[in-house]
Amino acid sequence: MSTVSSERMQCMEVWGGNQAVDRNIETPGLRIWAYSKPYPGSSSGGDVYYLSSCASGRISRILLADVSGHGEAVSKIAVGLRDLMRRNINYINQSRFVAGMNEQFAEVNVDGEFATALVSTFFAPTRTYSLCNAGHPPPLLYRKASGVWSELSEKNEPAEGIADIPWGVCNEAAYFQQDIQLGPGDMVLSYSDAVSESEDANGQQLGCEGVLRMVADLNSDQPADLISAILQRIGQIDVRSLERDDTTILLCEATGSRTPLKNSLLAPFRLLGRVSDQTELGEVNELG
Repeated sequence: MSTVSSERMQCMEVWGGNQAVDRNIETPGLRIWAYSKPYPGSSSGGDVYYLSSCASGRISRILLADVSGHGEAVSKIAVGLRDLMRRNINYINQSRFVAGMNEQFAEVNVDGEFATALVSTFFAPTRTYSLCNAGHPPPLLYRKASGVWSELSEKNEPAEGIADIPWGVCNEAAYFQQDIQLGPGDMVLSYSDAVSESEDANGQQLGCEGVLRMVADLNSDQPADLISAILQRIGQIDVRSLERDDTTILLCEATGSRTPLKNSLLAPFRLLGRVSDQTELGEVNELG
């Protein structure tokens, strides 16, 4: 069984960073397992992960970004993304928010870096999970009722112009939002490309389809053990696979729990205060 530390996220709080972590966090209606390990020999990496909870706790937002490059430039980008999470902590709709992230990404980006990213928002009262994908490997969706994993990819019609590309490539790119309902026990698994670029027994990269097959073959009855099972399975094939890059996996499980009435009553007062910053950021070393 997993021994990952667990905690309940506070309202008006942003948590996360780019350092090693193995933690279980709860928000109203959602349980989140976060695992991240920077490139060996580094205390922090280019994988940036943030969670936020609004003034009432009804809005939970999750950001996973894989920033190219290293050093001070990446650290500045991580700080910029954190500040954007803080400014948008009480907004439900995220499409314009994600586009704004792309635009402001360019403002803090001085060395031509780019980032793939997943931004998702969970609204507890309706159990709605909204996803925007900026050129990142698509997350996986698990339905408790059927016991089936599937790829959570965009179902929109092709857009005119540039859409859903990594941040920092084009300031005018559009980003679409996909909304799904999560029932109790449903899960969403997000990961950085270190997982999809891991090699199989034949020396070929798993790719997104390979990750889906691998996860579908694992036992999903114990969500707390799923991330460790994924890491173990990859390590059994090639122990070096996850040592070539930063590795981050986020698992979200819908719990069906409701927002406490106290949270809603105190929300107007929390709006007058500051956002609590529980993030930990470090400078990113160059990969060896």
